[in-house]
Amino acid sequence: MMALIGLQAMATSCGNNNQASEAGKDTLNAPAISSGYDPNFKVDAEAFADIQMLRYQIPGWDELTPKQKEMAYYLYEAALCGRDILYDQKSKYGLTLRKTLEVIYTTYKGDKTTDDWKKFEEYCAQFWFSSGNHHHYGNEKFFPQCSADYFAEILKQSAVDQLPLSANESVDQFWASIKPILYDPKIEPKLVDLRANIDNVKSSSVNFYEGVTQKEVEDFYAKFDASGHAPSWGLNSKTMKENGAVVEKVWKLGGMYSAAIEKIIGWLEKAAAVAENEQQKKSLELLIAFYRTGDLKTFDDYSIAWAQDTASRLDVVNGFIEVYLDPIGKKGSFESVVSMKDMEATKRIAAIAQNAQWFEDNSPLMPEHKKKTVKGITAKAITVIAESGDAAPSTPIGVNLPNADWIRKEYGSKSVSLSNIVHSYNVAGAKSGMLDEFALNDTIIQRAKKYGNLASDLHTDMHECIGHASGQINPGVETTDKTLKNYASCLEEARADLVGLYYAIDPKLVEIGVAPSVEVGKAEYDNYMMNGLITQLTRLKLGDNIEEAHMRNRQLVAKWAFEKGKADKVTEMIKKDGKTYVRINDYDKLRKLFGELLKEIQRIKSEGDFAAGKNLVETYGVKVDQALHKEVLERYAKLGIKPYKGFIQPRLVPVMKDNKITDVKVEYPTSFYKQMIEYGKNYSFLPLKN
Repeated sequence: MMALIGLQAMATSCGNNNQASEAGKDTLNAPAISSGYDPNFKVDAEAFADIQMLRYQIPGWDELTPKQKEMAYYLYEAALCGRDILYDQKSKYGLTLRKTLEVIYTTYKGDKTTDDWKKFEEYCAQFWFSSGNHHHYGNEKFFPQCSADYFAEILKQSAVDQLPLSANESVDQFWASIKPILYDPKIEPKLVDLRANIDNVKSSSVNFYEGVTQKEVEDFYAKFDASGHAPSWGLNSKTMKENGAVVEKVWKLGGMYSAAIEKIIGWLEKAAAVAENEQQKKSLELLIAFYRTGDLKTFDDYSIAWAQDTASRLDVVNGFIEVYLDPIGKKGSFESVVSMKDMEATKRIAAIAQNAQWFEDNSPLMPEHKKKTVKGITAKAITVIAESGDAAPSTPIGVNLPNADWIRKEYGSKSVSLSNIVHSYNVAGAKSGMLDEFALNDTIIQRAKKYGNLASDLHTDMHECIGHASGQINPGVETTDKTLKNYASCLEEARADLVGLYYAIDPKLVEIGVAPSVEVGKAEYDNYMMNGLITQLTRLKLGDNIEEAHMRNRQLVAKWAFEKGKADKVTEMIKKDGKTYVRINDYDKLRKLFGELLKEIQRIKSEGDFAAGKNLVETYGVKVDQALHKEVLERYAKLGIKPYKGFIQPRLVPVMKDNKITDVKVEYPTSFYKQMIEYGKNYSFLPLKN
């Protein structure tokens, strides 16, 4: 699962897929001083709509051997070759719309200084950022701000021969077919619809299902063997009807997405040939075998081999991983993260992993829900080299994989923190003004300045390393995609967050040398409660409820603790000069409340208690106080900052001699627009309809 960044610190997920992914960190914390980075490197890049683009460095690149750089280049290419897949996974119209935008953007010869053209450009950037026309975080459909008449005009004044027209289709006919996809709010209104008491499959436009109801999907997968070491059935397929029967279209070589998968395989084969060691080579060969066959048991074999590769400096996540884009948590969206170990930053997270059994033994969980033996948690900080698919441009800050509970229990997992991504967030966030606007008093401000970044990093480390790896499902209880359904992702993220929160002020962190004082944990409590109750509301439009799983998780945790501690005034919402703030009066009591909620959410997961899980999420995680929301939006607007952030990717350029790679150079592009056009030109392999 993947951890995402919230407005103030961290947030989220990890091993079942990122998606998501989250977008930005307008941190309340001061920037940490990190070594190995060029202090003159410009982190901020273009801004558009509600998004600020950033750039990240790859410190330590020159420490790699030529062979390691060569391997990294092959993995980078394999990552980008899967880019088309996510566009199609998000919408069956995604590739057609993207190709159309690329043609207009690059070939329109008219006036590009008008307000209408600027509105079109902004729509392109939003579309590329979200890999489709649904908001990358809120899931709602967004629309061009230029008129449909203007859009039709620039379409017809572009290179018509390059447009994705079908045989014998005129430009007018093509425009008539795509106009409602662009402008009609009734067509694909919501990418992922998690509302209660509806058919979440039919109400979601994500292209994982077609012509089937949620009940038909659940009945279809109920026939699969779910006992023991059963694979994650449905992870790599589209479920639809053919001749009245429910079937799967498997994503594999020779199946759905074959043209892109063939390219991915080719680059992975090159990477395997220069692997650092036999274990890394074995895991890559199993990943290749999975792509060739689509066999989910092979994917589990790969996941085990990947988790056991702990010696390699380079690493890669590549495949259908996280399930946040699926309203019922089965289908994995394509993503890839190419990385190398950050040797210095790994020391902190490794210290937490080494004490994983202590954390499990001392957690507030019911005894039967604790793991008797915590196995194989490999924890490290990584330097990202490149990201693609559902990991980019919006990126996680932490990852815990594999996602299968039985693999984590029996073989262990890798828990990583994305150190150079966090560094860029911190640099960009230092001047946001969030701290002065939303922190109650100077005590909170000074604590955040002193400890805020470390507090955020530690919470992320514990969320990924011991949070997702903790607890166990009762014997005979099925996986959460079947038991907790549309609430599974939110509850899992809440569970992992709560593990981190419960231990944030524990003296054990001081004892093992990862925190200088329990004041670090208090900084995280201030941050988390402020984010969950107030500042994350800046990401919503006035009047909206919370839909996204990670935002639901944060409000659920903060609001539950606030409500349950009301009688003792553990936490208060107070007014000062007409503004609302959060004040924590008793950090120890708040910790106990976090422990109680952790115990209950683990029980829900362990027992598969759908009704209790639904009640928690719907009661505490969804509804928004509209008066507070209006106030927060007005305060945030005065800061002049964007609520979401994402990244332009570095470019790897091979140095050739006698048709062999002798070195690989890193370039740092400055334009998101140019990068998207470059990717569209070089990595478009799929047909428009798959």
